[in-house]
Formats: sequence, structure tokens, C-alpha cells
Amino acid sequence: MKVNEIKLCYKDRVSISKSPKISCSKDAANIYYQNWDKNEIQLQESFKVMLLNNSNIVKGICQISSGGLTATLVDMRILFALILKSLSTAIIVCHNHPSGKLQASEVDKRLTNKIKRACEFLDIKLLDHLIITSEGNYLSFADEGVL
Repeated sequence: MKVNEIKLCYKDRVSISKSPKISCSKDAANIYYQNWDKNEIQLQESFKVMLLNNSNIVKGICQISSGGLTATLVDMRILFALILKSLSTAIIVCHNHPSGKLQASEVDKRLTNKIKRACEFLDIKLLDHLIITSEGNYLSFADEGVL
């Protein structure tokens, strides 16, 4: 009896030796902003994850969800399936606020705590949760002491 094999593949645009290293929230925010579709950043809210190796070198970025003007649904099973399958040891999550408002909602804070608890259980480092705007401004949960 045959079954489908599920596998993760990388679109190798940049070799890991040439990938950027994250040393602060600004590094991550800049990479997210440079890689965000500028035609959509003000249109609808999206949630992405940056996958990192043990040296905080970026393995890749993956969009987890895309929603409406004020929210997007993050399925924890999809998020962690991707993290675990990619053998990432650390992550930085990010979502945009089309409104341009750089303030974390209670829903944002609850989601961050839920991700943090799951990461602790799986021995994965949640380094930050960023909120970015169409102008490239950002809020870092880690810098604000919320993480």
C-alpha cells in the first residue's frame, strides 16, 4: 500500500553561508520589511515566521496566514509543523498592521504567549515577535519586555 510522502523543500535563493545573521530586532525587522510584498502590506494582515539555525542565521521566511484588515488566524499546528520539519532551533515571528498602528493588541499578546509556551516545551527559542508597518517602522515584543 502506498501513501504520500510529505516533505519540506527550500527554494535556494541564498546559500546559508551568505544568509544574514540576526543580532537585534532591527536586523529582523529590516529583513522582514525588505521581503514583504509592498502591494499587500497595507492591504491585509499577514503572519510570517523567520526560521533560524543555532547561530541565529536566517534559514528562510514563510508566510503562515493571511487575513483581513484587522486580523489573521494563526494555526499553531501549521506553524510548528513548519518549524519542526525545518529543524529550526529559533524563530522570530512577525505580522503587519495595515492601519500603521504600532501597538500590540491583547490578542497579539495572547498569541505570543501561546507560541512562547509551545516553544519552551519543544526547546525552540522564540527570540521576538515583531509588528511592522508599510513604512518599515516596527514594534519588538522583546525590546518592550513583553516577551
